[in-house]
Amino acid sequence: MMAEHCSGKMETALEILVGKWKPLILFQLFSNGTMRFSELQKAMPNITKKMLTAQLRELEYHDIVHRKIYTQVPPKVEYSITEYGQRMAPLLLALVDWGTAHMQHLSELYDDDQAAETVEVDDEIGAAK
Repeated sequence: MMAEHCSGKMETALEILVGKWKPLILFQLFSNGTMRFSELQKAMPNITKKMLTAQLRELEYHDIVHRKIYTQVPPKVEYSITEYGQRMAPLLLALVDWGTAHMQHLSELYDDDQAAETVEVDDEIGAAK
């Protein structure tokens, strides 16, 4: 019974993080603060406008990302992490730390220098709190 209860909670959490783009979007917003749509797209050049829009809408639905629309010509839209979404910072930092450690582990396991190449990430997510 307890496993089923925890499984449902895990599924709920993963729904927010599942996919290639959501963690990267969150990382950009935690690192850079408020960003316009075009800035997010430039930071992730391989994402399509349609996919970026869909991912941002899902994050907005879950109250992780806030979308602010300015009524001007041309229209201006900015995205930022909500106060509620700030609670994800430790989780994202833990994922970055684990990813770095895992790459090191693979490097040692397979004696492969390329696996050891890691992207150095300062505590930008934590600093954005």
